[in-house]
Amino acid sequence: MVGASAILAVFFVVELTTALAIGSLALLADASHMLTDLVAMFMGLTALLLARRGSTSAARTYGWHRAEVFTAVANAVLLLGVAVFILYEAVERLGQNPEIPGWPMIVVALAGLAANVAVVLLLRSHAEGSLAVKGAYMEVLADTVSSVGVLIAGVVTVTTGWPYADTVVAVLVALWVLPRAIALARAALRILSESSPAHIDVAELRSALAAVDGVTEVHDLHVWTLAPGKDMVTAHLASDGRSDRILHDARAVLAARGLDHATVQVEPPGASEECPVHSDV
Repeated sequence: MVGASAILAVFFVVELTTALAIGSLALLADASHMLTDLVAMFMGLTALLLARRGSTSAARTYGWHRAEVFTAVANAVLLLGVAVFILYEAVERLGQNPEIPGWPMIVVALAGLAANVAVVLLLRSHAEGSLAVKGAYMEVLADTVSSVGVLIAGVVTVTTGWPYADTVVAVLVALWVLPRAIALARAALRILSESSPAHIDVAELRSALAAVDGVTEVHDLHVWTLAPGKDMVTAHLASDGRSDRILHDARAVLAARGLDHATVQVEPPGASEECPVHSDV
């Protein structure tokens, strides 16, 4: 991932410099999108390094798992800001008949497209083994759309001389980025607000736990996401049966739903909170 990050960083500087030099909004939008690729790559590297380090302490018992989520929020804010700026600049250019040279756009777009392809090839073999790397991989794949759009704008400008090709592509790229930024922000804020994972039906999970033989009541059931790919659950099960058998069956119910990080407390019916039987799974 270090090599992929270096390639993206170099071509981000190239695109940004060229965009500012020739006044191309399409290149600026593509450079901004490439910046989000760099942020996604940083998130992936951070997640991998912290996961390997396994950093925990008495003050931070969950380690650094949320670092990736905070970075995702920053990435979403950056994306939204860039998209709004590009749309604002596009509106400002209406009626101004901007003169944007097409050949620099074509050359830089081709270079950017080549960079994206190189990064995709570097990340493809690692994308299945890490959710963070897979996210960065998908970001780079999506960025190829922006590069192709800039290339088309450059070709149209050179062949037809139409002055608004650059502006139209910039708007399309901004509109392509905007919903993805909103989706990223919603996903990150859902985790930070400790909402239940969208793929977990909490009511169904409660019913499945209640259906475990010997369980008479399910209460204090909480399901949340600590970080992408790491869902957590806690539950209290009132039971008049053997706690070891109840835990075995409850573990099977949770594992079937991908909830491997679980803490289950088994207690006798009507037992006070001062003397429960604690067991973890």
